[in-house]
Amino acid sequence: MCTHWLPLLAAALVLAGCRGADGPGAAAPPQPSRSRPGSDLVVATSARVGSVDPVRASTFGATQLLSALGDPLYRLGDDGSVQPALAADVPRVSSDGLTVTIPLRRDVLFHDGTRFDADAMVFSLERFLAIGTLSYLLDERIEAVRASGSHELELRLRRPTTVLPQLLSTINLTPVSPKAYRDHSDRALSDRFVGTGPYRLSFFSDQQQRLEPFERYWGERPRNAGIVLVSLGNSTALFGAMGSGEVDVLLSTGLHEDHQQALERRAEQGDLREGQGPALEIGYITLHTQQPPFRDPALRQALAHSLDRQLISERVSQGLRSPLRDLVPPAVSGTTRQIWPAYSPDTARKLFRQAGYCDGTVLELPLTFRSNIPSDRLMVLTWQAQLARDLGDCIVLQPNGMESTTVYRQLGEGAFAAVMLDWRGAVRDPEAYLFPLLSCSEAEGEHCLRGESALSGSFWTAPGLQEELLRSEALAGAERLALLQRIEERTAAAAPYLPLWLVTPRAWAQPGLATPRFDGNGRLLLQDLQRLP
Repeated sequence: MCTHWLPLLAAALVLAGCRGADGPGAAAPPQPSRSRPGSDLVVATSARVGSVDPVRASTFGATQLLSALGDPLYRLGDDGSVQPALAADVPRVSSDGLTVTIPLRRDVLFHDGTRFDADAMVFSLERFLAIGTLSYLLDERIEAVRASGSHELELRLRRPTTVLPQLLSTINLTPVSPKAYRDHSDRALSDRFVGTGPYRLSFFSDQQQRLEPFERYWGERPRNAGIVLVSLGNSTALFGAMGSGEVDVLLSTGLHEDHQQALERRAEQGDLREGQGPALEIGYITLHTQQPPFRDPALRQALAHSLDRQLISERVSQGLRSPLRDLVPPAVSGTTRQIWPAYSPDTARKLFRQAGYCDGTVLELPLTFRSNIPSDRLMVLTWQAQLARDLGDCIVLQPNGMESTTVYRQLGEGAFAAVMLDWRGAVRDPEAYLFPLLSCSEAEGEHCLRGESALSGSFWTAPGLQEELLRSEALAGAERLALLQRIEERTAAAAPYLPLWLVTPRAWAQPGLATPRFDGNGRLLLQDLQRLP
């Protein structure tokens, strides 16, 4: 493998224009060279990284990169349990639930040699709250942050919340060096990063990043001499690079199902090592509940009963994607639930008739899918054929392919009667799946005028639903989970969304490497990758 990585990386550098990690206007650095030939591990994915700044990182590729360069206050174990990282202990909460005090580690350095302390954490959190793409995670919860000691952070909350440690495990909240970001407190620094993590970033472009172990890291050192992350444009290129040995480790993101199946077979034969992470990504369909014909709940329920998820999973992914009848993945809720209606063409037919279809009147359903995502197209074609087989006298599916960026831009404008999407919660908690789809700040009856439900394209809410969502934040344990399940049951009865499948992240390593491992947030643990003796 050692000699094959150079052409691949050279191509990536040429395409990237050799932009360096020292910021705009800096001289372009030479192609990175290995201090010890054959020591770096090449990890490939389809995900490009547009920005390595925590305030802008929102894509899988960016957060995967950040998880190796920075540390959160808390980490999630394989089972979702919260463990202190930069925090020295669990949070201390005041009796009214509004003041949270977090002790911080005293032995941590930033990559530029400056010390991590409470002032640095305050700088980073205030910067994220001011300009962060995902600032909504905290801005409605946190009223103020301050350093209550040299290594003690105090958060003043707007309302009590029991999920703060999970929120503080978000890698976007990783601290950055106030010295390095002094001139970027109010704007993003997209092409370099100075944090506290086990690696430092020595080269950056949107297609390739070089990570070198940080010699003064406070925690366990990486088990390898460095990582080169490369982005290849399509599934065929990724699959070919793994087969030729140009790549040491390959992530499943962006890989076609047939390529994943081939890699899985090679792993079963002992030719590769396969690792799997927690399944935290869901696929689902959004129905515009304020647009005819989906104002009728009976029609939405008919569609819910018409989905043969098992067939779709087998035809699209040969079982790699598990059927899902829940908006919250089992790895998050802690149990496998079947909240949405099961496949029942007879029930669907009765409901279609109740809505005025069948018996000579056929519903023409326009379903928008993301044309650049192969699994979307396969799902739509499979469902189209299944509906024609089961309910062809009641409904005809009319597929409409559209590039994903256009779909996302038009979603909140109510442009789609039905659209296929996916979602991965920013944190491993049911709230991270329910709030982004159901939260509504302004409503008229069951019509959400403003809020996440409108931005998600369903425009659905229900009387008292928002109050229940907010009340869940102050609850814990079984009481909280029971309330969140009741919220889902109300949602399933109205069917503004149709959960479809669950996506498990996978990674394959060459046989000379240890089996890849994932963290509790479903990201590959780059620091654990190592060659076997």
